[in-house]
Amino acid sequence: MQLIGSDQFTIIVGLGKTGVSCARYLESRGALFGMVDTREQPPGLETVRREFPGAPLECGPLSEQTLLRASRLLVSPGVSRQEPAIAAAEAAGVEVIGDIDLFCEEVEAPIVAITGSNAKSTVTTLLGEMARDVGWDVAVGGNLGTPVLELLREEPHDLYILELSSFQLETCSRLRAKAATVLNVSPDHMDRYPDLPAYHRAKQRIYQGCEHAVFNLDDPLTQPLIPDGVARTGFRLGRPDLGQFGIIEEAGTRYLAQGLDRLLPVAKVAIKGEHNLANALAALALGRACGLPMASMLATLTRFRGLKHRCQWVRDLDGVAYVNDSKGTNVGATLAAIEGLSATVEGQVVLIAGGEGKGADFSDLRDPLARHGRAAVLIGTDAGRLRDCLQGRLALEQADSMAQAVQKARALAQPGDLVLLSPACASFDMFSGFEARGDAFIEAVEGLSVEAVS
Repeated sequence: MQLIGSDQFTIIVGLGKTGVSCARYLESRGALFGMVDTREQPPGLETVRREFPGAPLECGPLSEQTLLRASRLLVSPGVSRQEPAIAAAEAAGVEVIGDIDLFCEEVEAPIVAITGSNAKSTVTTLLGEMARDVGWDVAVGGNLGTPVLELLREEPHDLYILELSSFQLETCSRLRAKAATVLNVSPDHMDRYPDLPAYHRAKQRIYQGCEHAVFNLDDPLTQPLIPDGVARTGFRLGRPDLGQFGIIEEAGTRYLAQGLDRLLPVAKVAIKGEHNLANALAALALGRACGLPMASMLATLTRFRGLKHRCQWVRDLDGVAYVNDSKGTNVGATLAAIEGLSATVEGQVVLIAGGEGKGADFSDLRDPLARHGRAAVLIGTDAGRLRDCLQGRLALEQADSMAQAVQKARALAQPGDLVLLSPACASFDMFSGFEARGDAFIEAVEGLSVEAVS
């Protein structure tokens, strides 16, 4: 269908979950819009045609002429603004925005914005639980779960906690969050970004206009590049400076702390692993910036056991622990899981890894696996690249399915060891998503017989 242009005509680029939420938002406000998608037969195409029969629609390679007919482009996170047709339209003066900016124009309640290469879902969910435990009416969404514009279809909330990906931040310039954080930065999505500095710049956009910046003192790339007058709080896994969050040890007991104030013994934190202590500290810093009472937040930490597919304990069998970290879709996440969980077991790690590597460099896995790894079972499209990278560091096996990978991992593991699914890769070569991959791992582990391996 031919797209028409006007002074107030928006073209939604991308028909995914976010694109559909954008269309619903624009339709509810009587705005003129059309939709395009780079795929000839995008998922949900029939749903779009049924819900928006009057909206012009084009599928296939993006047309520069089409995009130039718009007054603005509303670009979904899955589409890079560096696409040639989008870049040409922007250069010609067409505004390029995302759903986050539309959301921020409408809401009046405070927003907490959370990003990072890893752990953003855990921190977002944990902070949401902290706010609910105080009785606040809080909405959680963004990259995690509900698209932000769908939240506008609900009654207004007291607080919005948004998990934001680098893709979402690329088109975000009006966030102005009450509190914002970059939890960590490690190479990810190198199939989309030309280099780490470009990825870093996208993450830094979360701090634009924020009232309070929270950052990781152990990761210089999270340091906010903002004016000195903006309030900021750091967290680290070491001893904190005055007003900052960290870990202190007294008489052999480790505590979460703010400055010199002991807050909670580490042993009482329900989510396990050193990396999850950093997540807990980040949530405390963000909650403090929003006015949540410390005592209630600490009580939440004693109950919150983490997310499914994120360092999720599945089973102990024959003295071996099985942990599902299918959400570990990049090297940084897998490193955090290996380092964080290896300290919780007496033995070593048997890692199940592989999938679509997204152009990642796996070399950072070598030394940690040489220290903590007994073996690795490799799966998926980039199993060969992982094998080439890890050869000589630990025992290596290859598997054609998750069930076979679990069987091989069990045979390799010894009492006291940890079998860890943390793929360092995306899942779409073998599964519909990381959830399906994690569920396959859980099913395979739960199906293991209690009889000893022969």
